[in-house]
Amino acid sequence: MNKTFKIYAAIFIIIMVILALLEVNKKEVTDWRKNFDVSQKSPFGLYVFNEEAKDLFKNKLKKINQSPFEYYQEKRTPHNILVIESDLDSESWLKILNEVAKGSDAMLLVSRMPKEISDTIGYYSAQLSFEEKSVLKFTDKKYLNDFIILDKFPSGRGFSYVKNQVEVLGKTVDENNPDRANFIKTKFGKGNIYVHSEPLFLTNYYLLKPGNIKYAQNVFSYLDDKEVLWFSERNSKESQFFMRFILSNPALKYAWWIFLGGLILFIFFNAKRKQRIVPVIEPLKNTSVDFVKSIGNLYLQEGDFHDMMAKKAQYFLNKVRMDLLIDTKNLDEEFAKRLHLKTGKPMEMINEAISYIKKGQDPYDSVMKEDLGRMNRLLDEILK
Repeated sequence: MNKTFKIYAAIFIIIMVILALLEVNKKEVTDWRKNFDVSQKSPFGLYVFNEEAKDLFKNKLKKINQSPFEYYQEKRTPHNILVIESDLDSESWLKILNEVAKGSDAMLLVSRMPKEISDTIGYYSAQLSFEEKSVLKFTDKKYLNDFIILDKFPSGRGFSYVKNQVEVLGKTVDENNPDRANFIKTKFGKGNIYVHSEPLFLTNYYLLKPGNIKYAQNVFSYLDDKEVLWFSERNSKESQFFMRFILSNPALKYAWWIFLGGLILFIFFNAKRKQRIVPVIEPLKNTSVDFVKSIGNLYLQEGDFHDMMAKKAQYFLNKVRMDLLIDTKNLDEEFAKRLHLKTGKPMEMINEAISYIKKGQDPYDSVMKEDLGRMNRLLDEILK
C-alpha cells in the first residue's frame, strides 16, 4: 500500500465520519413546498388525495400520464376531466376546451392558467391577498354551512372579475379583504367548466384535519356520475426519473452523494500524470581556472621557474601575433618599436620584457622566482 493510497483512504474516511455525524445530529425538517405530488407525504403533497380518490369518484377514476394534447387523438365519449395544479401547455388547454365543447365536464383546480384560456372561460386574472389565514366557503345554499380554514400558506388567489354567464360557487373570506370568488362554473359548448383557484385544500395537511374532507366532497359533487380522467402528467414525469427512488430515501440519497464525492476525489487526484521524479542534473562546472591553478601549484612545488617563464613567453608572443599582428620571429629593435607603437607602452618596459622573454627561451640561463614574477607583471601590463 503506497503513501498516496493511504492519503486518499484517510480523506475518504474523514468525509464519511463527518457525514455520519451530520446525519445522526440533524433535525427532521418539514418540507412546506407546494409540490402537489401524488407520491409525497409532505404537508403539501397529494398522497392522501391519491389514496382516497378511487372511493371519492366511485372507482371511476383513471389517471392519465400523458398531456391532454397527446391523449386526445381519438374521439371519446363524454367524461369528466380533472386537472390539479399541473403545468399544461396552451395546446393541451385547448384540447380540454374542445372536449368540454363536445359534452365533457372539466374540474380545473389550478392557481394559474394561460390568459387566453381564462378569457375564453369567462374570467380575468386572479387577484391576490397576503393574509396568513383564509376561509373557503360555498355560495350554493345547500353547502352554506360547509367551509374549510386555510391557516398555512394560502395562496390568496381569487377571481378579480367574472363575466355575467359565469356562476360563482365559492368564495374566499379574509379578515381585512372583501370576499372574492374562488370557485366558478361556466357553460362551454355542450359541457361545463369548473375552476377553483385554491387547490391547496386537497393537500395532505388539510385533508387529514377532521371535517375538511367534506369540503372536497362537495367540490367534486358538481361533476356528473361519469368516468373521471385525471391528467397528472406533472407527477408522472417525476416518477419516471430513474434516480427518484434513491433521492426520495434519505439513507440512499446520502450514500449516493458520498459515492459521487469519493468518485470525484479519486478522479481529481488521479488526473495528474504519474511519472518518476526527474532528477536534478547540475550543469557542468567550468574547471579551466581550477586546472590552471593546479598546474601552477604543481610548477611551484617543483620549483621549475624556467619552464614557467618559457610557457608565459610563448603565450605572450602568440597573443602579439594574433591580436597585434606583429611578427615575433626576431625579438630585435624593430620588434620593440612595433610593439611600442601598437601598445603605447614605454620603450623601457618593452625592452625589459623582451630581455625576460629571451631569458625564458634560453634553456641554459639561470632563472629565479623573482624573475618569473617580474616578467609576469610586465607582460600582463603590456597586453592591457
